[in-house]
This record gives sequence, structure tokens and C-alpha cells, in this order.
Amino acid sequence: MRNILSIDVEDYFHPSEVQQSVDISRWEALPSRVCGATGEVLDLLAETGTRATFFILGWVAERHPALVRRISDAGHEVACHSYAHALVYDLTQDQFRADTLRAVAAIADACGIRPVAYRAPSYSITTRSLWALEVLVECGFQMDSSIYPVRHDRYGIPGHERLPHWIETPAGRILEIPPATAKLSADRVVPVGGGGYLRLLPYGYTAAGIRRANEADGAAACIYFHPWEIDAGQPRLATSAVARLRTYLGLRGMRRKLGRLTREFEFSTMSDVCLSERPLPVVRFEKPADPLH
Repeated sequence: MRNILSIDVEDYFHPSEVQQSVDISRWEALPSRVCGATGEVLDLLAETGTRATFFILGWVAERHPALVRRISDAGHEVACHSYAHALVYDLTQDQFRADTLRAVAAIADACGIRPVAYRAPSYSITTRSLWALEVLVECGFQMDSSIYPVRHDRYGIPGHERLPHWIETPAGRILEIPPATAKLSADRVVPVGGGGYLRLLPYGYTAAGIRRANEADGAAACIYFHPWEIDAGQPRLATSAVARLRTYLGLRGMRRKLGRLTREFEFSTMSDVCLSERPLPVVRFEKPADPLH
């Protein structure tokens, strides 16, 4: 079965854990490493002929348009990861729309392709910000991968549909593609999706989760990671013990794990896998009020 490989293209100073100690006003002064790290990812994928969906930060696209073109020219899917990596539930609807449209414009200006897939920073479309799905449809998006059906201190909607599905909004439908999870019991779902879980846990955990999704659920597993996760030489900017653990542990072994993953499993882009699949279920949500508007 083909699975989905997705990469969130951001620099080492963009993750939410790092933003706790590095304000956005400092970004311009910090040396960028995103082109080198993403180039390594592209080389790694080329070794196995793997295509992936790249969710690109608009801030990165504005400053490194050649990187966006390199991703597109290599045959990968270009998608949107917001402009400034702000958590959706910290924004008003108007702020979210402006951030999203600015990112879309930056990506389209860089490579001539208007992205149709979106992923929120830190999976921050939660019950507090489901209104964002309607905004995404209005902005022309066909797919979203922002709802993580797990319990976490920053993100997640526990109990949400785990497998790819359509969500009906007042503006129309959007295809929701959650990161991979494993259902261990009726009330216990654990994350598999990649990123920190792939870095921090043994390789076998992720591999078993992908097989479980393919065999038990009969569905593709959506795996994700960030280019900075293979950059062991990056500056350590996160300060709290928890932030440093979540951000830097396992960096040195990540490239090896990714190489093994792309050799042992078949991956492709979100569009290739999900838009060509059998009919998917439809989930309806009532739009919650915007608490910040």
C-alpha cells in the first residue's frame, strides 16, 4: 500500500518550542539553514525515487524562492504551512485568513503553483479553531492535514476520525488527512505520524504503526517530519528542559531512520494517495464562535 510522506519546510528557529525563547523579531538576524537541510532531504528522497508533499512556510518561500522551485522541479507536491508559523487558535479569523493568503502568494510567486493542501503549525486546528477549515475552503484549499486525533498539551482533538475523510463546512468540503495514529483499544489512540515520535522512539515503533494502519485499518499512513530534524549541527535555541528534549533529542539518528523508512515502505504525495482513493466518509462540524474576533 502507498503511504503519504509529508515534510514541513521551516527553519530551525521556527518550531513552536523554539518560539518560546526566540521572538519573530529575531528571525532575520539568525543564519538560515533551511536550504541545506531541505537539500539533504531532497537528495535522500531521490535515492529511492520517493515523492512527497512539502508544506512550505511562506516566510521561507519569500526568502528562498529557488528552494521552492527545486522542490517543485523534483516532482514533489508543493503545499502551504502558513506564513509565520503562528498557532491558529491564537489568531482571529481575519488574522488567519491574511496569514494564509500571504503564504499562498509567496509560494505561488516562487514556483508558479498555487498550493491546494494546508497544514497548520503544530497541528493547531483544534476544537477552539475548527472555524479555520471554512476559511481554508474559501481560500481555495482542497486538502488539510492539521487535525491530530490524539491528546497533547498543545494540539489534538481526541476522538476525532483517524482516517482520511471529508469535512463539510458552510463554504464546502475539504479533505482532512490526519497524521498516522494507532488505535490500541476503544478509548486509546497513540500517535505514530513521525516528527518527534520518529526521532525520540525506536524505528520499530513507527514501522509497526504504518503496518497497523495498512493492515488493520486498510488505510494509508500519513508520516511527517521537518528538514531541521536531520540537522544535528543547528544552534540550540530552545531553553526549557522540555523544549530542548522535544526539539533536539534524536537528531543524529534521524537521517538513518528516514533512509530506512523510504526503503521499506512505499510513499507518495497527499494528492496521489488520497484523491485517487475509494470514496471517503463525510464528517460534519458546527462552526464554533471565534473567541478572538
